[in-house]
Amino acid sequence: MVPGTSSGFCAQPCRMKVLRCCLKYPLQHKVFIVFLTLWLFSLVKLLNVGRLLFPPEGLYIVEYSLSTSPFVRNRYTHVKDAASHEVNCSAIYEQEPLEVGKSLEIRRRHIVDLEDDDVAAMTSDCDIYHSLRRYHQKLVSGEERRFPVAYSLVVHKDAIMVERLLHAIYAQHNVYCIHYDLKSPDAFQVAMKNLAKCFPNVFIASRLEAVQYAHISRLQADLNCLSDLLKSSVQWKYVINLCGQDFPLKSNFELVSELKKLNGANMLETVRPPNSKTERFTYHHELRQVPHDSVRLPVRTNVSKQAPPHHIEVFVGSAYFVLSQAFVNYIFNSSLVTDFFAWSQDTYSPDEHFWATLVRVPGVPGEISRSAQDVSDLQSKTRLVKWNYYEGVFYPSCTGTHLRSVCIYGAAELRWLIKDGHWFANKFDSKVDPVLIKCLAEKLEEQQREWISLSSENPTVTSV
Repeated sequence: MVPGTSSGFCAQPCRMKVLRCCLKYPLQHKVFIVFLTLWLFSLVKLLNVGRLLFPPEGLYIVEYSLSTSPFVRNRYTHVKDAASHEVNCSAIYEQEPLEVGKSLEIRRRHIVDLEDDDVAAMTSDCDIYHSLRRYHQKLVSGEERRFPVAYSLVVHKDAIMVERLLHAIYAQHNVYCIHYDLKSPDAFQVAMKNLAKCFPNVFIASRLEAVQYAHISRLQADLNCLSDLLKSSVQWKYVINLCGQDFPLKSNFELVSELKKLNGANMLETVRPPNSKTERFTYHHELRQVPHDSVRLPVRTNVSKQAPPHHIEVFVGSAYFVLSQAFVNYIFNSSLVTDFFAWSQDTYSPDEHFWATLVRVPGVPGEISRSAQDVSDLQSKTRLVKWNYYEGVFYPSCTGTHLRSVCIYGAAELRWLIKDGHWFANKFDSKVDPVLIKCLAEKLEEQQREWISLSSENPTVTSV
């Protein structure tokens, strides 16, 4: 045997074993380190440690007094500069460049608003909530008390925006129905229930729907509220329906003055359908799952629908309305309406033709004649929506941003919104422009005080 042959044959396998060993354990160590890193990252994110250790620069809290109060889950104890959240709304209204520029600078910050569970906590104690939101300072005139208004609020997200809307339109002699989507997050539903419990004239609809976009369920939600409102002891004169991203453009005093001028007529958009919309109700639609999404939508089939019952002529418009109590009573006691609702079940976005058609039916309370001219969304003062393809033609350009062709308003539009003449507008979003919502609410409170001071009757303070 050649010396060293045995050791020579052993050397190669030994080196391979050592190499495999060296590769094996460092790989396990690397996997362990990656796993540990991911676990720590998840823990840090869960505990929100990063925000506490490294608070974001340029933080803007939409309502500083609420977000830093002990009555909500205070996540921003490190924010001490309340002055940076102050805006001069009179200067915004007068379109002073420096203050408008400040609002634009605020929009570049990290905007923080109350979350659904914050609103649920804030409204869990009604006495604290009433005090916090100063309901005891809201003024109401005798003229308003003698003309109660009903509201149907169909909502599904952003509890704080719903709370702000209710706060802006609230009066103790009115009545409010809230319909929340059954698919809404639990925290949102709790917030809505708490909000309703804090007022004797605010209630949750007795029947709730899982609302699908452009489906009959959206129309059914309003009908549920209207049915409940008719049973209310409040003898309201008109009902107005709104969504969570709407906001009033007039004080309650001004709104009552405008409603009186209707003298029993209804006000809503109602136009002869363009060709682009006729297939919505001339073909059968089926609710189907959208691929790669959790949403279900009505999808057009090739099955043609029969003509509407009772020789009804279909008009189109908006899902939003101002309706007299006499008209609402009529729709719940008419076989024509029952048949038309059944016929509309398989159409696309039936709420956009249901009301617009029924107000044209001969003989209905507050009827708009079939032969009368179209009533566009600009002519109907119910609700202002700024579409991007009409900007620069019918109204000035959007200073906020757009969502599905609809403007989410910016602070620079404050004066135009108030002066335009509409009663409500859509869309508002505190995460897009918090200054506009703050200033609009402030201007409405100011106008309410001014109008009441000019009236001959002594005002009373809201009691809840």
